[in-house]
Amino acid sequence: MWSCHYEELNFVYREAIRAVQQEGYVESCRGRFGGTFVTYERPKPRQSDLRRALAQMGDDLNDSLTFRMAVETGAAQILATTRLTGAQRDMLRTRLAELNAAGPDEYRRLDTLFHLTIAEMTGSALLSAACADARMRVTDLLNAIPVLGRNIEHAAVQHAAIVDAVLAGDPEAARRAVAEHLEGTAALLRGFLG
Repeated sequence: MWSCHYEELNFVYREAIRAVQQEGYVESCRGRFGGTFVTYERPKPRQSDLRRALAQMGDDLNDSLTFRMAVETGAAQILATTRLTGAQRDMLRTRLAELNAAGPDEYRRLDTLFHLTIAEMTGSALLSAACADARMRVTDLLNAIPVLGRNIEHAAVQHAAIVDAVLAGDPEAARRAVAEHLEGTAALLRGFLG
């Protein structure tokens, strides 16, 4: 009786390991120091991930992109009118440097942190919450598309323009820089969806 139960559990265990291995969450190694180990790399996005994220979003994509455009351009515009301390200026430069140094595995997280830092630095809890909400509405879609080197390079120029405008105290340039960046992100999403 126990051996039969043990064999069933062993089979279930092997199948579970195989399933999470196929999804890229663990890797198995044979040999003296072998075993099954959790991997920390996100699996490469698949087209099915994008379709699933889009299906969950339904008809809300355009609404989400419009909402994000309104709140993030507003946050940058307001921040550019704010007298920033030296520490705040350094923080903004640091977030930009961290993002520019990020590899593909860390890029999306640090991109989110960069954008949310701008909102948080306005000092408005409501605006920060709105920007976080706007970002979360498109996060699954962004995570479902590959991080491409040429897109990172293009975004780096746009992110630098945002920081430069904010630090120069130019609210209109800050608004335009964010708008250009978000229009590019929207075009990228639509390109992968189309």
